[in-house]
Amino acid sequence: MNGGKGMLVEQPSNEEIVFTRVLSAPPELVFKAWIDPKHVVNWWGPKGFTNTVKEMDVRPGGVWRVVMHGPDGTDYDTKWMFLEIEKPKRLLYQHGEKGKPGYFRLEVTITEHSGKTTLSVRTLFDSPEACDSWKGMGGLDGLSSSLDRLDEQVMKVEQ
Repeated sequence: MNGGKGMLVEQPSNEEIVFTRVLSAPPELVFKAWIDPKHVVNWWGPKGFTNTVKEMDVRPGGVWRVVMHGPDGTDYDTKWMFLEIEKPKRLLYQHGEKGKPGYFRLEVTITEHSGKTTLSVRTLFDSPEACDSWKGMGGLDGLSSSLDRLDEQVMKVEQ
C-alpha cells in the first residue's frame, strides 16, 4: 500500500498496519509535536478536521481526551491512554477500552537517520475483524492525512 507523499503503508498481519514516513525535523521536535497539545490541535485527524484537547496527561497511565471536529460539524469525542513512553523515541497508547468496539493500540517509533527522522506508526488490533472495521471507517486515509499534517506542523515546532 502507498500512503502518498513519501509514506509507506504496510499490513504485516491481519491485525496490524504500519505507516512509515521520513520527516526533515529532528526526533526531539517530532516527539514534541506529537505530545504537546498546542501542536497536536493543528495536525491530529484527517484534513479538514479541527481539535479541542480536553486533557493530555503524557505519562504511563495518563489520559488524552480530544474532540475531533469534522468538517461536516460532527464531533468525535475520543479517549486515549498512554501505556509506555520513551522520550523522544517511542510512545505506546490505546484508543478505547480493551474488549470494546473501537479498541486498538498505537505504537509510535521515532528514529534519527542522517539528520532526518523516520517515523513509524503501528496500529495493533485484537482481531482481523477489528482491523477491517477500522479500515472501513476510513482509518487508513485518516491516519495518512494526520501524518501529512504532522509533517507540515513539525516545521513550526520550536526547540
